[in-house]
Amino acid sequence: MPKQIAEMLIESVTMELPDTKTIRLQWPAGYDVDFKTGQFITVYWPDTPTYKRAYSLSSCALDRGSYEVTVKRDGKMGTRIVDWAKAGDKLWVIEPTGKFLPVFDPPGKHLICIAGGSGVTPFRGFVREATRRKLDTRITILYTVRTTNDIIFNEEFKQLEQENEHFDFYVTCTRLHPDDPWTGRRGRITAEWVKEHIHDPANTVFYACGTNEL
Repeated sequence: MPKQIAEMLIESVTMELPDTKTIRLQWPAGYDVDFKTGQFITVYWPDTPTYKRAYSLSSCALDRGSYEVTVKRDGKMGTRIVDWAKAGDKLWVIEPTGKFLPVFDPPGKHLICIAGGSGVTPFRGFVREATRRKLDTRITILYTVRTTNDIIFNEEFKQLEQENEHFDFYVTCTRLHPDDPWTGRRGRITAEWVKEHIHDPANTVFYACGTNEL
């Protein structure tokens, strides 16, 4: 069955970091698509219809009426969105697809989400949905960035930790100066670090999103 394509207005933009922007795409009148948290949309500009780019949704399936994607300045599409996209612009959007989905059923699962850089974006949707639905699904994000200035959604994830007792957010930095006051973990994500968070292997589900270095 052909995927639905719609022209959508950029309702708002949020600079998460100097090189990372979240855009909210407003659904047009009459648009109603059944989609799942963790899926991705494909977007393209009206003036360059042959150049398309897929982005994971950073919003969740409970966020009806709009899609959010969080884009890093990378390649032609990412650079144009981060440097030029503004509220009022329009993008063509191919409806969500993909199987990178949170396992919320049956209850009691532990989702360990390993992320690097902008690879953390789909996990924001995981945590948002679990928190708003008050699920007992445990979610642990292990997130690697170069420096503390590269942490996407840092304040939001800290707030979600306060709202959701089943959510934990851990960051490790790989390129901090030795004199940096950061008191958290340093270095890459290792198998040993991941194992520290596994308490019930039979009910643990692993996800990874980021660069090949992960």
